[in-house]
Amino acid sequence: MKTMGKVILTGDRPTGKLHLGHYVGSLKRRVELQNSGEFEKIFIMIADAQALTDNADNPEKVRQNIIEVALDYLSAGLDPEKVTIFIQSQVPELCELAFYYMNLVTVQRLQRNPTVKQEIVLRGFSDNDEEENQNKKGIPVGFFTYPISQASDITAFRATTVPVGVDQAPMIEQTREIVHKFNAVYGETLVTPEMMLPENAACCRLPGTDGKAKMSKSLGNCIYLSDTSKEIKKKVNSMYTDPEHLQITDPGHVEGNVVFTYLDAFSTPEHFARFLPEYENLDAMKEHYRRGGLGDGTCKKFLFNIMEDILQPIRERRAHYEQNIPQVYEILRNGSEVARAEAAKTLADVRKAMRIDYFDDAELIAEHTAKFSK
Repeated sequence: MKTMGKVILTGDRPTGKLHLGHYVGSLKRRVELQNSGEFEKIFIMIADAQALTDNADNPEKVRQNIIEVALDYLSAGLDPEKVTIFIQSQVPELCELAFYYMNLVTVQRLQRNPTVKQEIVLRGFSDNDEEENQNKKGIPVGFFTYPISQASDITAFRATTVPVGVDQAPMIEQTREIVHKFNAVYGETLVTPEMMLPENAACCRLPGTDGKAKMSKSLGNCIYLSDTSKEIKKKVNSMYTDPEHLQITDPGHVEGNVVFTYLDAFSTPEHFARFLPEYENLDAMKEHYRRGGLGDGTCKKFLFNIMEDILQPIRERRAHYEQNIPQVYEILRNGSEVARAEAAKTLADVRKAMRIDYFDDAELIAEHTAKFSK
């Protein structure tokens, strides 16, 4: 196994524009990491092949969203000079690696994966033959084997670090199992990745504006990075707060109050100094809300100002790249070529370890030449 510096692999499925949940949970951290100088290489994947596992009947949706995700990446501050942004399907070596890893994982192990079980329910698939025939679609094999595909993505780039949310932790654990099994069977070849969780607990699972669930495109409770100022203001003003806080003088609850959850995730001391100087910090603001005398309108106005402070430069960068779409595709093309070259090196090592590098094994050819020339 080759030694190297620290490497990151992360990415998103192109099923729509990216939202604040993506930003606070991963995008912001990726920008910080690219500028930290801590990592030798950072690979950021637009996972179109994985998106097709449950969008096989709507490939145009995935196709159109490639550019949306790329624009969100660049507008959030990812720098193609510092990170490699690529499209998963343009690196066919990933498919071959996944094919080999399938022999190292049992069906029963995949069935026990909590993330797979959760996603099956979320997407309305059925694991029951009778239900499949009546109401629900069966589970596509590609979707079921998603953890193996993810292991292929991670190991292809010898990633040492994978930034994920808590809901993806079982997937990383399965990747680690595959790496351990492969190395035990074929010799030390693959790198065992570590998981990187968001540092701010509020960032791990940002709720939607309705407060009922995780921010999700399908639930229509998202604030998108590309939203206009007017759209953001409307969404912030409609946020779920405390149903018992009917009058400004009423004591309020910050737990379960979406506005305060967002303030936990996004506000900084600098925001208070600029937009709400009557409070030293968020703790002081929460204390006032709890005892009564602080209205939801004031809280929402403060949050809107923070959102504008964060999202306005993102919108400006996006507007620039929207006027230079050929440049964006060139970034994706170049990144995919770099990613494919990197994955090819790992695949060559895997083939060698598995003893299926027939045409590159001069000793094997010489051995058989000697054997059959007698």
